[in-house]
Amino acid sequence: MKCVRWSITLAVALIVLNGCKKDDKDEKPDSPSTGKPVETKPANTNYPPAFTGQTRINGVRTSAAIQSTVLTSSLTAPWGITSLPDGRLLITEKAGRMRIVTSTGAVGNAITGIPAVNASGQGGLLGITIDPQFSSNRMLYWVFSESASGGTVTAVAKGRLADSETSIENATVIYRANPAIASDLHYGGRILFDKTGNLLVSTGERSILASRPLAQSVTAALGKIVRITTSGSAAPGNPTFSQSGALPEMYSMGHRNPQGIAIHPKTGDLWQSEHGPRGGDEINRVQPGANYGWPTITYGIEYSGAAIGNPPIQQKDGLEQPVYYWDPVISPSGMTFYKGNRIAEWENDLFIGALSGTHIARLVIKDNKVVGEERLLESEGQRFRDITQGKDEALYAITDGGRLYRIDKQ
Repeated sequence: MKCVRWSITLAVALIVLNGCKKDDKDEKPDSPSTGKPVETKPANTNYPPAFTGQTRINGVRTSAAIQSTVLTSSLTAPWGITSLPDGRLLITEKAGRMRIVTSTGAVGNAITGIPAVNASGQGGLLGITIDPQFSSNRMLYWVFSESASGGTVTAVAKGRLADSETSIENATVIYRANPAIASDLHYGGRILFDKTGNLLVSTGERSILASRPLAQSVTAALGKIVRITTSGSAAPGNPTFSQSGALPEMYSMGHRNPQGIAIHPKTGDLWQSEHGPRGGDEINRVQPGANYGWPTITYGIEYSGAAIGNPPIQQKDGLEQPVYYWDPVISPSGMTFYKGNRIAEWENDLFIGALSGTHIARLVIKDNKVVGEERLLESEGQRFRDITQGKDEALYAITDGGRLYRIDKQ
C-alpha cells in the first residue's frame, strides 16, 4: 500500500510540475527595462498624479529584432486604416477619399460614391471599419465631418464596397452627433465593432469654449463614446445615465478629443486615447456609463498657459481617472492592441500613433495598469495618425505625411 501511495503522489507531483513548466513557457516574456521614463522634457504643470505609475512610467526596450519598412509615400493625409480579409489595407484620406493598398504598397484608385465631407481644419474622412461579415456582405462603416445647419457634425455612414472595388454602393448616413457646432476642430472620429456586432464611435467636444461644457451634458452627443446599431439607433444594453433627457446611444462621457479606440484582446475591455490641451493627454479604460471628467478635471492647462477651472482640479468623486497620461503631450491618435505572439514580448501591448510626439508609443499593460513605455520609429520624424495589425500579424501605420509603414520582426 505504501508503494501505491508513493506512486500516486509522485505522479501527481509530476503532473503539477509539468503544468507549471508549460505555464512558464507560455508566459509572455518581459522587455528589458531602461530604468527611466522615455519622457525627459519638463512637464507643463506640477499637478501630482492620482497614483504611482499614472505618468512617466519607466521605459522598456523591445529585445526582439524588428524592422520597419515604408511601403508607400504616395498617400495624401491618410487618417484611418483597417485590414480587409485578404490582407490588403483599406485607408481613408482626409480630403474624402478611400483607397485599397496592397501589402506591398501598391495604391489603388480613389473609391467613389462617398458622401461629401467638410475637410476644413481637423475635419475630413476619418475612421473606418469593416463589417464582421464583410466577406459575405462587403459592408463598410466610416466617420466623417459633415456640413450642417449651424456648422458641422461628426457623422457616421455605411455602404457596400462594390464587387469591382471602384465605388461604394448605397452610401447612407446613419448617425449624427448633434448639435452642430461652428468649429472645425475635435471631431473624435474612430469607429469599431464590439463583440455584440454593434458600433462604438468616438466624438469630440469640438474644442471651442462654447461647446466644451457639452462633454458633460447627457443631452448632447459631443465628447462621448456612443454605441449604436448598424442602422444608427441606440444599441440594446447601453448604460443608463441618471440625468434627465440622457441620449440612449451614450456609452461614456466627459471626453475631449478621443482619436483612438481599441478592444483589449484578452479582457474585452474598451480602451481609448484622448488629446488633452497643453498637457494631459490620456489613455482610459472605458467603462459603460462612466464619466471621464473633461473639462471638470484635467492634468493639462490652456494653450495660453492659463489654468482650466477655478480652481483647477485633477480629481473629483464620480469622475474617472485616466489609466495613464502624458505631460507634455504626444497627441495620441489611432491605436491597436497587439494580438498573438509573433513578437512574443508585444502580446496584448497597446500601440498608439503619436502626432506631435512623432513616434509610435508602446504601452505595456498589466492588470489594467501601464507598467512600461517605449517609443518606436522616433527617428522617422513622422506624425503617426493611425495603426492597425494586419492579417499577417505585422503592424501597419499611416502618417500625416502620406507614408504607410509595415513593422514586424526581422
